[in-house]
Amino acid sequence: MPRLSEVIAALETLWPAERAESWDAVGTVVGDPGQEVTRVLFAVDPVQEIVDEAVRLGADLLVTHHPLYLRGTTTVAATHFKGRVVHTLIKNDIALHVAHTNADTADPGVSDALAGALDLRVVGPLVPDPTDPEGRRGLGRVCELDHPLTVRELAARAAERLPATAQGIRVAGDPEAVVRTIAVSGGSGDSLFDQVRAAGVDAFLTADLRHHPASEAVAHSPLALLDAAHWATEWPWCELAASQLDEISDRHGWDLRVHVSKAVTDPWTAHAASTAHPSPTTTLPTSAAGAPSDPSPTTPLPTSASRAPSDTTGAPN
Repeated sequence: MPRLSEVIAALETLWPAERAESWDAVGTVVGDPGQEVTRVLFAVDPVQEIVDEAVRLGADLLVTHHPLYLRGTTTVAATHFKGRVVHTLIKNDIALHVAHTNADTADPGVSDALAGALDLRVVGPLVPDPTDPEGRRGLGRVCELDHPLTVRELAARAAERLPATAQGIRVAGDPEAVVRTIAVSGGSGDSLFDQVRAAGVDAFLTADLRHHPASEAVAHSPLALLDAAHWATEWPWCELAASQLDEISDRHGWDLRVHVSKAVTDPWTAHAASTAHPSPTTTLPTSAAGAPSDPSPTTPLPTSASRAPSDTTGAPN
């Protein structure tokens, strides 16, 4: 079996730490470079629920998209929730590795996985990385649809293809407008409106859209906006990343057992539609989970056929 240092070196070829934003906190947070790795769990958030799943699974390495400590801290005492995460990881010999903005801009990266989940054809990055001579890396992706869809139909596809959350898919713009081209950006994307307008696309799908940037965007142009839950737009990357590690494991003969967490760690757990006047005149599809008060998927999220299956508790079958 490979040692942690070997697995981390392989992950660094996919998401080099030097390509992360200067404010970011990526790389190995916890772990002994010499420990052997047999099982790996991928997830979006390094929260206690995910760490407990890694313990049940018998994982030696947890890889998350979001950092545990984005800013400095003066304590890892178990009296704090992040400290409890650190203590649980160390007590159970589980390493933690983070790939955040270096995974956002990778080729393929977070937005490629999002585009793939929505069956979109990637044309190129929305914000190209100037250090990439091939022009394939960068933030977000500009995509084309194989067949035009209305905004309503595109929202329905997103609600069906992305993991279900309480939020579902929010839409701004004409629901009957036709979409042929779309920009997507996994995670928070309302800082990218200038680039989206410059790309000349019909729609923009991302997360965490705030009132004023969204209002100004739709007033500025006929651009349609589709706002999904932050976690839901980044979860497809876990599947992509796990399949990449699977391929590396096969190539090196490591026989790693690679898993993707199905736990929904989106912080929003319920959604109540407003009934007060004035009310919206258009009702669009909600997430695949059905009732907004139940954000958990009713069917298993997709998994790579090459990986060890796991039940809904995270324990291997």
